[in-house]
Amino acid sequence: MNGIDESLFPFYEFAVQQAGIGIHAVNSEGRTIIYNDKMKEIEGLDLDDIRELSILELFNFRQQPSTLMEVLQSGKEQLNVKQTYWNRNETEITTINNTYPIVHEDHLIGAIELSHDVTALEKFVLQPLKKDRDPILLDQIVAESDSMRRIITTAKKAVRAKLPVLLIGEAGTGKDLVAQGIHNEVPDADSSFYTLYCNRSDSQAIDRLSAKLTDDMPFTLFCERIDFLSIKLQRKLLEILENSEGHARQIIASIGEDPVELIASGNLLKELYYFFASFTIRFPPLRERKEDIQPFVKRYLARRKESFGTALEDMTDDVHELFMSYSWPGNMRELEVLLDEVASLASSEPVITVDMLPLHFRSKSTAPEDGAPSLPSFLPPGGNEFLPLDKFLREAESYYIQRALDLHDGNITRTANALSMSRQNLQYRLRKNKNGGEA
Repeated sequence: MNGIDESLFPFYEFAVQQAGIGIHAVNSEGRTIIYNDKMKEIEGLDLDDIRELSILELFNFRQQPSTLMEVLQSGKEQLNVKQTYWNRNETEITTINNTYPIVHEDHLIGAIELSHDVTALEKFVLQPLKKDRDPILLDQIVAESDSMRRIITTAKKAVRAKLPVLLIGEAGTGKDLVAQGIHNEVPDADSSFYTLYCNRSDSQAIDRLSAKLTDDMPFTLFCERIDFLSIKLQRKLLEILENSEGHARQIIASIGEDPVELIASGNLLKELYYFFASFTIRFPPLRERKEDIQPFVKRYLARRKESFGTALEDMTDDVHELFMSYSWPGNMRELEVLLDEVASLASSEPVITVDMLPLHFRSKSTAPEDGAPSLPSFLPPGGNEFLPLDKFLREAESYYIQRALDLHDGNITRTANALSMSRQNLQYRLRKNKNGGEA
């Protein structure tokens, strides 16, 4: 191969995998060619999940463009660039990158990035609850449905019991709000609320937690998504928590799926689950408690009117019907983000109308007329209007996956098996479709 000694390839591969920096190489289309173990550790991705996906499908670059994609477009190297971005689990990552174009026979064929992880240096992973808003109280959380009322009742019992609490539910169902509500149920000026944002590879966060727990001051610790930690770090976390028992602290953790499935798939340490199992609270998805939608919307609009003086107070019946017919894969968080988008563009309108809803939401949520057959929203009703092909394919995929989920009662493992894909790949595609095509 052009004078390259192929017998050296195993040595090159070993050196790449053992390197102490992250290495990520993509071809000219932005698809992954090389992705070493250190990069997987930094970004928390499995190699099987990224081979067929572009870097823009894998990550969310909210603050700045991807340095890899910038180099692909410009053909010029970028050195010592700090980049903050989010993986598909919404874990924030900060790296210092050296990114180079790869040129072969005068043609740009790809780019390679060498990354140093500085996530732990960029932020304290133990962060106190923000003081720029009023404390969240359990009785203020929207709980019109029977299931949410039971959650609030159980959470109040957890306050009195002072036992470790495990919150179980999909992303966006309000687990973090209930955790803060538990903390604020008994006011204590000396008690703080801390969140440990779990990251698969960030062992320094666990070390800082260990140091924090040596403090005798009372506080509430919320370990958000312990199932995102590696099993090794879960064992370390369990040891730290067990050694801290007996202090005036409330320990809360959350996971995103059924614990039995997580343990079976090797994503949750059985002993860590047992540590929290005495007090578990399960959060149903919004699609199973849609009676909470209207009071949530009214509460949101009232709070925004009080804070910003906006005119919006309610929604039309048509919008209410759309909201009730939609499946809300992103749950309450998706509804809140949608309302943020609508309210930020509103001027003097007193109610939300269908025309004020973003096109991406209307295309996914258009409800069929009574008696009419239920057609996917991406199919043109008259046969004369067509979506862009990439949008059509995205909508078709979302519809197909949702149908499979419905047939398997929302069970991720069975749905993934039915679609012949990994659980991780299915979860990624659900997040991608929820965010309108962005990872």
